[in-house]
This record gives sequence, structure tokens and C-alpha cells, in this order.
Amino acid sequence: MKFQSALFALSVAGASAFAPKALDAKSTALYSSDLAGRASFQTAPPPANRNMGNIWDEERAEIVQGSSLRTWSFMSPAIERIQVIMKTEGRPLNADVELWQGPDNTPQKMAVYLEDGDVRPFACVIESPRGSNTISIRNTANMEFPLLANVEPDVAGGQTPPLAAATMELARKRGKVVQGGAIVTYPFDPSVAKVSVMMRTDGRPLNARIELLQGPNNNKQVIEVYTEDGLERPFQMIIDTPGTGNVVRVINTSTVEFPLTASVEAFLVEDYAYDGGMGGRSMQSMTGTGDFFFSGP
Repeated sequence: MKFQSALFALSVAGASAFAPKALDAKSTALYSSDLAGRASFQTAPPPANRNMGNIWDEERAEIVQGSSLRTWSFMSPAIERIQVIMKTEGRPLNADVELWQGPDNTPQKMAVYLEDGDVRPFACVIESPRGSNTISIRNTANMEFPLLANVEPDVAGGQTPPLAAATMELARKRGKVVQGGAIVTYPFDPSVAKVSVMMRTDGRPLNARIELLQGPNNNKQVIEVYTEDGLERPFQMIIDTPGTGNVVRVINTSTVEFPLTASVEAFLVEDYAYDGGMGGRSMQSMTGTGDFFFSGP
């Protein structure tokens, strides 16, 4: 009797060993394959792209009131470039941005004007080699027009900020020589959402004016740049170009003895191609990194 009961128990155990396991919802093909990404894609938009998604950090942004000055000091020699971003809540933006290196030494400075600091924020990278550097932002507008500024080094948290990393790759590209006193224009298709601008020299000073036009003599963004050494400290920025009829104009305000090399290219392009019936649009980077993606209605 005991032998029969033991044999029956072994048979039950063997049968249970080969019995199919209960299906876990997360282990099925519907959730384990790329269909899971499609399911989440349909219910919610995908996360922001890796590079441009964190370009603006609300927690670290500093308010610079009208007619006031704010400075950020970086003492570490490991910091070689600094990311500067400014925006407003839809009001105009007027500010002076300077790089200080030692007493009474301003190797780079710029005057910034934005018609709408929310639609077209200011974003640039300032080279800061050799030791301690200070970034100063002076809001030259009235007290009624404050601005938000985000200034971060290229080694923040052990990682390169997104804008600094992207412009580092853009700096390797060739550009067009703009002689002193010359004007060069770059029209862009309405699908271009962002434009990259990089200017440098062969070591001589750089004086230039960058304008974003949308229609005849309609300046949406104006930046006047001075750099003591255009080879050691090239100027690099990203311009938002929403809408149609966008033209970037580069003016070399130096004399004919001081040419510069300008590279103005599409940085982020909207792709309105069919996306599987999602009814959205996608944005792809033109830098070759493939890290930029956006989807929305």
C-alpha cells in the first residue's frame, strides 16, 4: 500500500514538472518584444531625446532681474567649455554675456536680443580653457523683463551637457570663409526646427553679427559676438527656427584683414513622413549622432 502511494506521488510530481507554467503578463510576446514599445508609444508620447531633452533644467535655472548682473565662477582647470542658455516667459530678452578670465580680461563677449525668449531661447557654448573662468550675464532690459539663465560646465556630474556635446561634433565640420565686411545669408526650409551656427578664425580676433530673419527686415534674434582668439575660442550656438521663411544672416563686422569661417547648417529637421498611423511627427538630428527624436500631435 505504501509502495503504491509513493509511486502515485512520484507520478504526480513528474507530471507537474512537464506541465505548462502559468503565463506572466510581462513575459508574453506582447510585452517582451518591440510591441511593448509600440503599446507604450500609442498610450503616451516617447521620452524626450537623449541630447536635447535635458537642455533646459528648471531646477538649476537662475532668475536675472532687469538691470541686474549675475555671475557663475568655475575654478577647475578641467572645465574647457560652458553651456549657456537663456529664456523668458514670452517677453523680449536683452542681455550681455561675457567670459571673464582674470582681472580686466574679457576674451569673449556677446550682446543678445530675442524678440520672444520663450519661442526662440538663446543657447550657446563658450570655450573656457586654462584655469578659472567666470561667466557674467547682465540683463540690460528694464525691471519688468526678467530672464531665466542656465549655466553649466562641460563636466557637470561627470557627463558632458547635451548642447556642449553636440556643438563639439559640429565644430569638426568645415565652413565657408566670410571676408571682413561681407554678408552671407542662409535660407532654411520650414521643416528645419533648429539651426547650428559655428564661427571661428585662424587665431585672429572675431567680430560678427548673427541675425535670424523671418520676413523682410524682421529680426527675431540678433547676437553680436566678439572673441579675442577665434581659433582657441570659436563661437557655437543653436538657433530655434519655428515657422516659415527663416533666414540666418552672418555679418563679419571686422575689416577685410580679419576673415572668419562660418558653418551654418540644419541641426534638427522635422520629418512629416507617415509614421504607422500614429498621427504624429518625428524630428531627426542632422549631426549624424541619431540622438534626437520628437513625436507629438
